[in-house]
Amino acid sequence: MNISINVLSKDQILEIIPLMIEYTEGKTEKTILEARFIEMASQNYECAAMYDGEKIIGVAGMWFMTRHYSGKSMEVDHVYISNKYRRKGLGKRFFDWIYVYAKEKGCNSSELNTYVQNYPSHKFYYNEGYEIYGYHFFKTL
Repeated sequence: MNISINVLSKDQILEIIPLMIEYTEGKTEKTILEARFIEMASQNYECAAMYDGEKIIGVAGMWFMTRHYSGKSMEVDHVYISNKYRRKGLGKRFFDWIYVYAKEKGCNSSELNTYVQNYPSHKFYYNEGYEIYGYHFFKTL
């Protein structure tokens, strides 16, 4: 494996769409994902991509903000590594890179949401030092 990690430019953001379709198990249409990611790229959002050579095998969104309870923070979003590349230490490698990047941008904390039933991610995030601070509520308007 020839692994590298880079932040995508706004012009490159749609390169992650095939992986995001895999991540969402096809539940969100390609055109909707494209429109949403273009909109996200115009906000305080950046996207890191993990490559094996030229192929994107992992993705992690990063939202940057200042929070009243933590100061400058990065919220990690839609972290996904292709099934074929799991259990090879790449998640840990990806997060180590993400933490360095966030610190370079002046962040002093990282937070994230994970689905309640995604037990493997819970173990991973606990091992990364994350703590549960509350519940994430969602309502469709």
